[in-house]
Amino acid sequence: MLFRQLFDRESSTYTYLIADRAAAEAILVDPVLEQVERDLKLLQELGLTLRYCLETHVHADHVTGAAQLRSQTGCLSVVPNQASVACADRFIQDGEMLHVGGVEVQAIATPGHTDSHMAYLVGGTHLLTGDALLIRGCGRTDFQSGNAETLFDSVTQRLFTLPEATLIYPAHDYRGQTVSSVAEEKRWNPRFVGRSRDEFRQFMNELNLPDPQKMMEALPANERCGQTLAIVANTYSI
Repeated sequence: MLFRQLFDRESSTYTYLIADRAAAEAILVDPVLEQVERDLKLLQELGLTLRYCLETHVHADHVTGAAQLRSQTGCLSVVPNQASVACADRFIQDGEMLHVGGVEVQAIATPGHTDSHMAYLVGGTHLLTGDALLIRGCGRTDFQSGNAETLFDSVTQRLFTLPEATLIYPAHDYRGQTVSSVAEEKRWNPRFVGRSRDEFRQFMNELNLPDPQKMMEALPANERCGQTLAIVANTYSI
């Protein structure tokens, strides 16, 4: 399995490239619009055909590169079941598998940050947690139908029950951390360690965080697979 972690500095977003070298097929998870040319160049250099653009959820802090990547490669845009993305090619459900060659990607429903969030277990060892579980943190729960109690259940009953050696790769990190493990987060994540479900709900409900800087742009664009209004206008003019 080929596994690469790619970074967008402006939004502190990690995009993941997963591929089977023998089959020369790839998946990009949570691509960022401003990094599409970087991703296409890397795919070309590695001789990979992009089969899927896969989203963990409808993002509020960056615009997905899925529409442009689909236009330029013919890949399929895949989003979690029940996400409000009418233009997606495919909706993925809890427990469903995607394959690129011999590499398996299993969807694990982890609602709470949003109501249709998915984590993805790659090859049984690498867990892409999206915004549900960050390194020593977790995603917020105060918009996009988020729910703190649901997130607590998703993390403690689904992600923390995976083997402790499972590697954790989040959608964001703001302190330069790139990877953790189930064992580490069960021991050191301050959002969850020593908190009951009710204590977690109270803590999350009192965060009072500002809205993401790109929220007003990103949410409507991502409901169109990442097509911004300018791109849509240009498309229609052609």
